[in-house]
Amino acid sequence: MTLQAIYKELPSAVSFGFNSINRIRQTATALGKTGLDWALRGQSSPPVLMRKTFERLGATYIKLGQLIASSPSIFPEEYVKEFHRCLDQTEPVPFSQMHKVLKSELGAGYMGDIFEDIDPSPIASASIAQVYAATLVSGENVVIKIQRPGVKTILSTDLNFLVYSAMILERLVPRLQHISLAGILSEIRRTVFEECDFVKEAENIKIFSDFLKKSGNTMVVTPRIFPHASSTRVLTMERLYGIPLTDREQFLKSTDQPEIPLGAAFETWLASIAGCELFHADLHAGNLLILEDGRVGFIDFGIVGRISEKTRKGVMSLIQGMIVRDYMTIAESMLAIGMTRNKVDTAKLAKDLEDFYNAGEGFTEAEFKAYAADPAYRPDLDQPEQMLLDMVRIAETHGIRFPREFTLLLKQFLYFDSYGDILFNMDRLMDDMMPGMEAFTQKLDWLE
Repeated sequence: MTLQAIYKELPSAVSFGFNSINRIRQTATALGKTGLDWALRGQSSPPVLMRKTFERLGATYIKLGQLIASSPSIFPEEYVKEFHRCLDQTEPVPFSQMHKVLKSELGAGYMGDIFEDIDPSPIASASIAQVYAATLVSGENVVIKIQRPGVKTILSTDLNFLVYSAMILERLVPRLQHISLAGILSEIRRTVFEECDFVKEAENIKIFSDFLKKSGNTMVVTPRIFPHASSTRVLTMERLYGIPLTDREQFLKSTDQPEIPLGAAFETWLASIAGCELFHADLHAGNLLILEDGRVGFIDFGIVGRISEKTRKGVMSLIQGMIVRDYMTIAESMLAIGMTRNKVDTAKLAKDLEDFYNAGEGFTEAEFKAYAADPAYRPDLDQPEQMLLDMVRIAETHGIRFPREFTLLLKQFLYFDSYGDILFNMDRLMDDMMPGMEAFTQKLDWLE
């Protein structure tokens, strides 16, 4: 590298160094507060203390908390449950700071040249970005997703430190290598950096939108992107008006056939697994919008999943087995998707899954053993997250471990299962969908 090139890079390098040092100071302060909490309030459990620390540390650690919550095959159950409470609605940054991001990304004349009006109060505030309502000079109502100032530096500093620390730890403690912690953190670093790239998110939306058009799907929509008002750190999208599925009471008042939009959303997501290069990997109730005309809006494509053809086939077979309660198909699909070092008794796995389904409730490991010994035993744990834990645990008792992409897929399926509460009976939704589901699966050669 020439002296001139070094000179050009020096300001950003020095800036990054100062930012990193500042981040290390912030981390030390947060850890000190956790230590003080532990000393003064010793009754808090390790999972609770860890979750509170992650929230204090901000964006990177909240993302790691979400990873823990969605990876029951990797982390202990008590941590998985606790991190479901990990905050993603954070204290908003003042608009004066977000204005600097807009000015840097879109130019000093963004007001007047691009936007007619921007409401300075955010309608959403998450760990990486904030969302604002606005109007373009051309008259369209839009939402602007603006990346928080400095978040990329924080993520880079934190994740690089964690990856290198994990690599050192695996060298010092060789038995930890089978967990592949450094590999997991490296993958998290890649996906989180992708989530910070709003150009990539815009591409994800376009890919999914093209899939909807190609499949002739008119019941599900994605927001239109405005490229001239977007950049790596700013994403301007059409504002979709409707009822978020989080407002279940209002949704039920708006229609006497709630199974129609829910069925359309589920069939679309299911079809995307087989027919699109990506699937929406975060379809919680806040990211499903029931529009005024009855269509369903899929929003926030910051987190998407991509799976291999082998996993794709196994997942589709698994979901089909879950819908029709074919326990042998479920067991065989789990075996095809997961990894195992020993031979698995598929018939025994299918029987355990059948017992689990027939019980109709969730199990802890101790409760599952109690149920096996006494079929009259019925624990009262009817939660989608618990069901996910239980299914994974049953497979693990047979020596099967799943890749994280699979747990993301299964979690989306269980989101839809939880939406069945709106209908008071999930079977009603499944019965309405079965003719279409059967026709859909007949198109897949690998299910013959």
